[in-house]
Amino acid sequence: MVETKEAFAIVEKLKLLVADDHAMILDMFEMYAENLPDVVLAKASDFHKAMDLILKDGPFDIVLLDYNMPGMNGLEGLSKALEHNGGKPVGILTGNATPRMVDEVLEKGGSGVILKSASLRSLTNTIRFMAAGETYVPMDLMNERNAVRDAMDSPLSDREYSVLWPLADGMSNREIGAALGLAEPTVKMHVQSICRKLGVNNRTQAVVTARNLNLI
Repeated sequence: MVETKEAFAIVEKLKLLVADDHAMILDMFEMYAENLPDVVLAKASDFHKAMDLILKDGPFDIVLLDYNMPGMNGLEGLSKALEHNGGKPVGILTGNATPRMVDEVLEKGGSGVILKSASLRSLTNTIRFMAAGETYVPMDLMNERNAVRDAMDSPLSDREYSVLWPLADGMSNREIGAALGLAEPTVKMHVQSICRKLGVNNRTQAVVTARNLNLI
């Protein structure tokens, strides 16, 4: 009997790490991975456990991090995971993405955003696409992101975005200044600029408009 190289071909398994504080999401991924013999799944219930796995068993071919789970601190967790995952892709899982979030994920080097409402059928292609080094954003979200950019005469600066978030939380100019290390007159100037760019007359209207545009 002649043994061929194909008989000894080893299928390289894709190492996937999913971190989410919702057990149902982790269970869904476990069911998904059970049907894919070439995928090895690791799970974590918060960011710190995910980092422990990356340092112990990584790098992973792709890491998916829940945006709102404990320890993430916004997208700081994304940056840390990227730093320690050996240059391999790290993406974000979320139930509600905004165009601004997409921008920040891509700016930080993330491999994209996966919505938790995505079907398992599309998830297979998405994960393989991201693991191959490509960037993925759902088409609807990409269209919305482009529409927001087109709707604004002038995009908000990073500093104006940093002021907009606490503004939406109802903080005063003084409180925003204390939180961001800015003088109160400087905060007032940024608020006025935000209102002008969004085409509104006051801070309340600015927050409503920003939410309607999915900026926050």
